[in-house]
Amino acid sequence: MQAITETQIKKFQAEFRKQKTHQVIANAVQTNGINQAAQNLAVQSQLEPTFSVEIKTGKVSNQKQSGRCWLFAALTLLRTQCAAEYGLKDFELSQNYLSFYDRLEKANWFYQRLVQTAHLPLTDRTVAQLLADPDGDGGQWSYAVNLIKKYGVVPKSVMPETYNSEHTQEFSTVLKAKLRKDAKDIRNLAKQNPAVSTLNDLITAKLAEVYRICVYAFGQPPRHFDLELRNDQQQLIQERGLTPQEFAQKYCSFNLDDWVGILNAPQDNKELGRTYCLENTNMVGAKTAKDLNLPIQRLEQLAIQQLQAGQPVWFGNDVLEQLNRQKGLLASGLYDYNSLFGIDLDLDKGLRLDYGQAAMSHAMVLTGVDLDKQGQPLKWKVENSWGDKIGTKGYFVMSVQWFRDYVYEVIIKKSYLSEQEQQQFAQDPLVLPSWDAIN
Repeated sequence: MQAITETQIKKFQAEFRKQKTHQVIANAVQTNGINQAAQNLAVQSQLEPTFSVEIKTGKVSNQKQSGRCWLFAALTLLRTQCAAEYGLKDFELSQNYLSFYDRLEKANWFYQRLVQTAHLPLTDRTVAQLLADPDGDGGQWSYAVNLIKKYGVVPKSVMPETYNSEHTQEFSTVLKAKLRKDAKDIRNLAKQNPAVSTLNDLITAKLAEVYRICVYAFGQPPRHFDLELRNDQQQLIQERGLTPQEFAQKYCSFNLDDWVGILNAPQDNKELGRTYCLENTNMVGAKTAKDLNLPIQRLEQLAIQQLQAGQPVWFGNDVLEQLNRQKGLLASGLYDYNSLFGIDLDLDKGLRLDYGQAAMSHAMVLTGVDLDKQGQPLKWKVENSWGDKIGTKGYFVMSVQWFRDYVYEVIIKKSYLSEQEQQQFAQDPLVLPSWDAIN
């Protein structure tokens, strides 16, 4: 290994001074910031918020300082259907209700995995990954499906947001500290080969403490509730003593089993036409979720087909890439870092995944698309969950190239798949480790 030398530093300084434009660029970057100096106004001008196919939607939601985008996006699909059927334009379902059970279920999954891996050393990659993030508020489409199937849903008015549900860092800090402390106790006991009931009793006691912490932070989830609201025509909708499961079945009749994950991960270790599933989940006993890996152009076609049928599209993406948050723009080339710094940052999508430059870090909902005369996409309309103070009242415009570069998964109604794709989806999936880039 070679250390940086004084000779090298002098050479770097001399090379910088050779070009007077270097200092001009440095002044601009230091004064205005990198994105401001690198912005490409020509790209922005192509992103007017007009669309030939557009689903009627209401006011956007706001996840605030939390990582619950996956849940907000999933509940957006449910509430869009509910709003259309019952005339409830800005109706919203409780994200806090399902967030409560998500954290509780993740804690149980963590405890059970500790038992399964107790024979492995702490330095084992699986164990290290488990302890690195024992219970966060991030997730996948499949996590939302698991929760809705087991716990139902409730209106937001029944279990509204709290400070902690909207600002999850403090809660996560406490819970992760507790779970790592619990990990020591559970691993030590598991290594002694105790009776199953003994381990279960310990885990139940730990879960009771997690439940109490969740109630302190998020509130007590209702077992029954009264429904009282007026629709857009001021007609009263009223029912007494509903369970969350009954409410979901009646007012959100969205068959979650009809929808499947379509992946685009163009990597050498992931073949097209093959199904994959994640090692991690948020619930013990939940059905394994899987995705079919297809070319990005096929994801585009399926998303267009679903939008034309009046159905939104949940999609996983890397939102912080080439983003203008305030204007609500997502476009490849929005910022030209290569020209600004005189470097080459280009990697294809598969290599970005391989080398850690790409991640499925966010989930949003497609609610519209602008098509040319041949039916090809020109730009996309995106419903985000960052409130209505950004973009066009919270809605974003996404370029076609951004979709191809930074979208990794779409959730599509299975009936839109071709016969061959449905056969491919029926295969047993290959299991991806918890550290895989698309996890």
